[in-house]
Amino acid sequence: MIDRSADAATANARLIAFYLPQFHPIPENDEWWGKGFTEWTNVANARPLFRGHCQPNVPADLGFYDLRLPEARIAQAEMARGYGIEGFCYWHYWFNGKRLLERPLDEVLKSGEPHFPFCLGWANDSWTGIWHGCPDRVLMEQTYPGPRDEEDHFNALLPAFTDPRYITVDGRPLLLIYKPYRLPESKRFIDHWQKLAIKAGLKGIYFVANVNSMQWPAKEAGFDALVPHNPGITTHYYFNSPPTFADKLFHRFTGKTVKELTRHFFPRVDAMPYEQYIRKALPELPQALDSFPCVVPNWDNTPRCGVKGYVLEGSSPELFKRHLGDAVRQLEGRDYDKKVIFLKSWNEWAEGNYLEPDLRFGRRYLEVCREVVCLNGC
Repeated sequence: MIDRSADAATANARLIAFYLPQFHPIPENDEWWGKGFTEWTNVANARPLFRGHCQPNVPADLGFYDLRLPEARIAQAEMARGYGIEGFCYWHYWFNGKRLLERPLDEVLKSGEPHFPFCLGWANDSWTGIWHGCPDRVLMEQTYPGPRDEEDHFNALLPAFTDPRYITVDGRPLLLIYKPYRLPESKRFIDHWQKLAIKAGLKGIYFVANVNSMQWPAKEAGFDALVPHNPGITTHYYFNSPPTFADKLFHRFTGKTVKELTRHFFPRVDAMPYEQYIRKALPELPQALDSFPCVVPNWDNTPRCGVKGYVLEGSSPELFKRHLGDAVRQLEGRDYDKKVIFLKSWNEWAEGNYLEPDLRFGRRYLEVCREVVCLNGC
């Protein structure tokens, strides 16, 4: 594993950016959405949906890359390193022995390039038609068959866990679970993987729960740490205010909420000012177990969801600097090993949620990362 002692002298936080490995065609997406479909398809087709709506967002320096190319992966890593980002958290997809979008990570492991830290986040959710605004269409169902599948899953990831570039906390490989509450027997599952990890010569696995509420009982479920599911943990309360008595009565007789019916006849995009969002985006971190902030530079998933999408309006590098600075202050007084901040995200272009340069702001979001985190130059 990589020695972090030198990093502590040059940075005041460990920035780990979520990384979407979707930017290359796969047979499943060809079948579901058409030949050659990738996330770029939605990005390029995006259009403004209300006055002042900035779409499409177009990549700048790295272009419309293809993650089958090692040059593209190396360029991403070199850029991230140059702006104070410690590593990527690759989204990982496992469905009862079947993996999807695995090629970029497999080639990173096989080639040893780029020499850039990484960890994994298991996106343990069913694949639906959300990329085309059809979330009720199930394409690949997430199931939990039991111990045999768990062992196969662990063994499939063991080459990553033992890679010297893999990010650790307390000397253990960090694994984030996207929807921990979906695990039917989380404590048993985690205990099983901890035993498998020890048997494989590791110190164990450092499990991080990506939660909708910071009060979720992560410790009882077997997790070592939690991180808020942003921007949902904040925007949920903004976009989904508690129902009134009239709302409940209306739903009882119609099966629809007032909001659903209104949006059916008058389609519109829900928008929230980014400046308002960042005021509440960093909930208090519990002391009962490890917890880490998650910062969001921008959000606009209308390229995927159209008028059913959500937008954080008015995001800017200046406001993001305030947001990231608040997260760094939440970690003051900790050992460097646990000064982790998750960045959401490095390259979620169809969610309008990325740090990679675009034609509008260039590298200014990345420059904020370096300004806020790097102490003596990264």
